Amino acid sequence: MNPLKQIESLREQIRHHEYCYYVLNNPVISDYEFDKLVKQLEELENSHPEYITPDSPTQRVSSELTKEFKQVKHSKPMLSLDNTYSSDEIIDWEKRVLKFIKSGHFEFVVEPKIDGVSCALTYESGKLVYAATRGDGETGEDITANIKTIRSIPLVLIGKNVPEKFELRGEVFLEKKEFTRLNESLNGEQIFANPRNAVAGSVRQKNPRITAERHLKFFVHSYGIIEGGKEFDTQYEFLAASGQYGLPVIENTKLCGSIKEVIEYCSYWQNNREKLDYDIDGMVIKINSLGQQEAVGMTAKSPRWAIAYKFPAQQATTTVNNVIFSVGRTGVVTPVAELAPVECAGVTISNSTLHNFDEIKRLGLKIHDTVLIERAGEVIPKIIKVIESKRTGKEKEIKIPEKCPSCSGKIIREKEGVVAYRCINPLCPAQLIRGLLHFCSREAMDIVGMGDAVVEQLVSKKYVSDFADIYGLTKEKLLELELVKSKKADNLLSAIENSKSQQLSRLIYALGIRNIGEKAAITLAKKFGMLDKLMEMGVEELTQINEVGPVMAESIVMFFSQPDTAKLINKLRKYDVNMKEKTQKNSGPQVLLNKTFVFTGEMESMPRSEAENIVQELGGNAVSSVTKNTDYAVVGVNPGSKYRKAQQFNIKILTEQEFLKLINKK
Repeated sequence: MNPLKQIESLREQIRHHEYCYYVLNNPVISDYEFDKLVKQLEELENSHPEYITPDSPTQRVSSELTKEFKQVKHSKPMLSLDNTYSSDEIIDWEKRVLKFIKSGHFEFVVEPKIDGVSCALTYESGKLVYAATRGDGETGEDITANIKTIRSIPLVLIGKNVPEKFELRGEVFLEKKEFTRLNESLNGEQIFANPRNAVAGSVRQKNPRITAERHLKFFVHSYGIIEGGKEFDTQYEFLAASGQYGLPVIENTKLCGSIKEVIEYCSYWQNNREKLDYDIDGMVIKINSLGQQEAVGMTAKSPRWAIAYKFPAQQATTTVNNVIFSVGRTGVVTPVAELAPVECAGVTISNSTLHNFDEIKRLGLKIHDTVLIERAGEVIPKIIKVIESKRTGKEKEIKIPEKCPSCSGKIIREKEGVVAYRCINPLCPAQLIRGLLHFCSREAMDIVGMGDAVVEQLVSKKYVSDFADIYGLTKEKLLELELVKSKKADNLLSAIENSKSQQLSRLIYALGIRNIGEKAAITLAKKFGMLDKLMEMGVEELTQINEVGPVMAESIVMFFSQPDTAKLINKLRKYDVNMKEKTQKNSGPQVLLNKTFVFTGEMESMPRSEAENIVQELGGNAVSSVTKNTDYAVVGVNPGSKYRKAQQFNIKILTEQEFLKLINKK
């Protein structure tokens, strides 16, 4: 097969599998097999760049930054909908519609009103040519580069009778779990208040790679123009045809024969919206017949043939009795409002997170203020605004704590632009469980058996108050834990004892110094050889190391300057934990000298930790994350996100068999 035919065949296969995975939620091949197809296509296109086209699956994520968003005029105005707030108002709308429809009978299509960002997609000859925001309804902004990163949006339509020109309208949104993941990944920077804000910021990113990491989704709900191809008589028929073209169509749409059925369906989703993976703030009701839609017409601002039913606001008024401060697993101090208990959306609310101190400033909130809270589409309530007219003069300012509420350690705001205040004490009780799990993890001290259940019990029973206390555990204490029998206790004690002889690099990584990963820990251990020497270094001396930047250097100095850190190191030393980098005795050639490897997926011939040790014995480095400086990515069964990142950086990919051949194990 000639290269062009191979490329076209691969593109067709990839588009089919994208449709199955992202639109139908029914993948027919594994992620690994899909990635192999993409890799094949990339290699062919790199060898034959003259065949690369904008609609190729490899061109979804552009490497070019957007300097400005150009204006795009919509083929027809993207009008907003009038709102209704009760069943009586829905009935009144039907009465108004009846004045324009002589037959007196019509069907309705009822669709969830997704709380996202409106977007118009234009396809020509079945290919996506541009995408635009709603803007002012007449003119939007060209966001094509960012929209192409949304995997559920086809770059090329499939099926028969695809229109020559097809302008679609729909909603870009973010699933609840992805919204939570996104905010957690911001690591103390300004978080998004809700999924809609996150989407709005994502589609206007100047770097499409950032948009691609946000995992946005899209649903089609209407269209602007259709030229050529099949024509539709009803809204329901349009939605069905859109699905056949490979487009993601709005879910949970219902065809209703009466206004009573419409109201019942709206009521159902009003009471069951929490079942959805995304936020909805109401339902959209449309006349099904496109001919009847045309007869009913529209006003200057909105169509008469459609209406939005907005769910009642889940709000209540209460007072802020106090503001307390909680410490998260990463040391971030979060203000929490203690409220006078109030009923809201069927539950009693007595607490509300304030996210961060910038949010307090934005709200202008004080203790004893009267506030409006909302629980719209979210389990956790939030304060919407302060009702200043209710102030009595007895309100108190909310002060940022000077010390950690958990350990009384130092709290800092790390840098400008970061809203989080963080406790920097590595032994803070609020951070202890997370810290212990990291300390015992495979990549760190590799204490097998020290999982969540064991660690949580050890902390709750106060058998451990820092990392070093692990080495003072006895079999008697371990047997007091649930699900720990004699054999497991013996295995745990053996793993704890063996961990004392781990390399210095693993100990440095295990200590959980902020911004210091596995690779940095290896670099530091090789550079200084002893933990005591590293502890003596200042910021200026550390930044002279090529791999260590100012942020990493400051984190190291700050960590070792804490009095509790000194106590911890002394305790570890008393338990004979190794604090020197041991020289590797390698009789064989250093065939991997200075080469950096990352492993992803499960290996069949050996545990991943064993493979990493072999790499180090042969002179190489095994790291946990992919960077542009990584030389090889070894891909096992069911690889994770590191595999995709390695592809993006054009890093050499090795199968397990190729890796074994490289190290002369096969």
